[in-house]
Amino acid sequence: MTTMTRLTKQVDSLGSAWEQFKQVNERRINEIEKKGHADTLTVDQLNRINHMIDSQKQRLDGMETAMSRPAMGFDYGRVVNAAEAEHKEAFCQYLRKGVEEDLVHLEKKALSATSDPDGGYLITPQMSAAIARTVHETSPIRQLASVETISTDSLEVLEDTGEAAAGWTTETGAFSETATPQFGKKTIPVHELYAQPKATQKLIDDSSINIEAWLGEKLTDIFSRKENTTFVNGDGIGKPRGILTYAAGTDWASIEQLVSTSNGAVTSDSVIKLYYALKEDYATRATFLMNRATVQQVRLLKEATTNQYLWQPGLTAGAPDTLLGLPVMQAADMPAPATGSLSIALADFRRAYQIVDRYGIRILRDPYTEKPFVKFYSTKRVGGDVVNFEAIKLLKLSAA
Repeated sequence: MTTMTRLTKQVDSLGSAWEQFKQVNERRINEIEKKGHADTLTVDQLNRINHMIDSQKQRLDGMETAMSRPAMGFDYGRVVNAAEAEHKEAFCQYLRKGVEEDLVHLEKKALSATSDPDGGYLITPQMSAAIARTVHETSPIRQLASVETISTDSLEVLEDTGEAAAGWTTETGAFSETATPQFGKKTIPVHELYAQPKATQKLIDDSSINIEAWLGEKLTDIFSRKENTTFVNGDGIGKPRGILTYAAGTDWASIEQLVSTSNGAVTSDSVIKLYYALKEDYATRATFLMNRATVQQVRLLKEATTNQYLWQPGLTAGAPDTLLGLPVMQAADMPAPATGSLSIALADFRRAYQIVDRYGIRILRDPYTEKPFVKFYSTKRVGGDVVNFEAIKLLKLSAA
């Protein structure tokens, strides 16, 4: 069976599950209207279908990712010239044997600061690109936000805190001076994120083990999980600042929070209210962000006047699930539904959130501190912060 055939079959299965979900949910609603509560068997069946939709969507997303990046496992790239081949060989010798002389020689030849006695050596460009690509694929906010790579310790961005006024006039008519937009400057520093995978020297010496790929997979997993958590909940102290850490409000440097009017639950009216709270210019490019448990609640919601479901599955290859016609992205680090939780974000993330990467990932080989293991102390520098507070809104699951 070809990959495209399997993809089509998976899309069809998702569509069938969605139709079954709607039928069972209609039965649940009718039971509540007639008896004041739904039968336990109906609720259990609905929950099973809800989980089945999640599983099928996850498999579909995985197949689409595999089609866009067909290489199996961690693809650390191919060298394209003699200089890259030399660097790759020297780097692998450093990882396996701790041989530093060749990397030092390459540094001097390139007249660049690739090494640091305390910070180790920069990984190969191919490995760096592969880690960046894979982290991007597993990071919801990275896929949505603006990302800038720099060579310094911070990025300065201008914040437009007010719109310029405008008006109409004729060629000879009088006109008054318009308001001048107000700009602020925001500095987003990069912070050091570290990982320390380890392996025995015996494993490292095994010529059948691709040491670059092994290390790349370990770093990708650790870096992506840490980043994902911080872009949502980070306090900005020694780490990026997350989208849920700002005070509620409509002033600049605060994020508006709308309430669901139901403790711990999402309501149709609150989702619609959240949508219309975002200015149209941002709403046309906005994405809903929530975790899987919240998505399962949202699937139940219907618009009161039309009786149409607000959530719809993406039933063509590459199409996202949608809520009120806007894409839905799942993020495991968004809060599960609970009283007072900020469980849904709606934003034009490209304009709302800025991620800053400093070029390069460093590796310091340490065979001494935890024998018989060799530890690879690895660091990358990354920052992140909200830069446009009008472009993001949050839904708080609260009665008031």
